This record gives sequence, C-alpha cells and structure tokens, in this order.
Amino acid sequence: MAETIFSKILRGEIPCHKVYEDPRVLAFLDVNPLSRGHLLVIPKEPAATLDALSDDSAAALGRVLPRLCRALKRVTGVEAYNVLQNNGAGAHQAVFHVHFHIIPKTDADGGLGLRWLPQKLDPASGAALATELAVAVGTP
Repeated sequence: MAETIFSKILRGEIPCHKVYEDPRVLAFLDVNPLSRGHLLVIPKEPAATLDALSDDSAAALGRVLPRLCRALKRVTGVEAYNVLQNNGAGAHQAVFHVHFHIIPKTDADGGLGLRWLPQKLDPASGAALATELAVAVGTP
C-alpha cells in the first residue's frame, strides 16, 4: 500500500488530536473539519479500501464506531451526524487508507451536504442481483 498521511500519523511522525486508540483502531479530530467534533477513525492495518481490510480490523472498527458516536453526541450536544466511508477515487476517496468520518450535523455549521439521486429497483433484476451477491458473499 502506498504511503499516506495516516501512515505518518500512525507512526507518530505527524501529530494528531487523539480521541481513541486501541491495538487495531485510532480515532482523532479532522484538521479540516466540516463541523465541530468531526472525527476520523482509521484501522492500524494498512488497507486502501474496505474490501481489502481483514475481518478482525473491520470488527474492531465496528465495535468502536458506535462508542465514538455516543461520545460525540454527548460532548457536542448534536443529535444528528453522518458516518461516511469512501472507497476509491471514483467514490471521492482522497486518502487511500481506510477511514471513516463521523461528522456532526448542526444548523449552525452545516456539516456534510449530500445530493441523493434514488432510482427504482426492478423486482426481477433485484431478485437476481440479490441472489448473485448472496452467493458471492457465501450465504447459504
């Protein structure tokens, strides 16, 4: 995996405002926040995208994300927040090390803005796609 700013943060070469750390996960404040309390949560395992991450690191992230969200709500007083994770340049990933953004959403500071363009799912093609995905993931 290519060197990233997160690699340097994990090695202690670049300082961060650490919020949480365990043997598999590091969470810290984003230095370019969209709102007060904007967190970055990264696995210590080097992986560019979520599909390349081990099950153990993914589980560690899954365990800590809700705890960080609860702490963020308690400290900032927000009720609404986004959890965002991008994979690949085409999905707007800028740092090629798996990372989650936890972004508090308030009326005062904006936070994350989204444009959602939903489409209709054809029932027949949806059923076929669901079956294909289930086989690929190993669902009996």
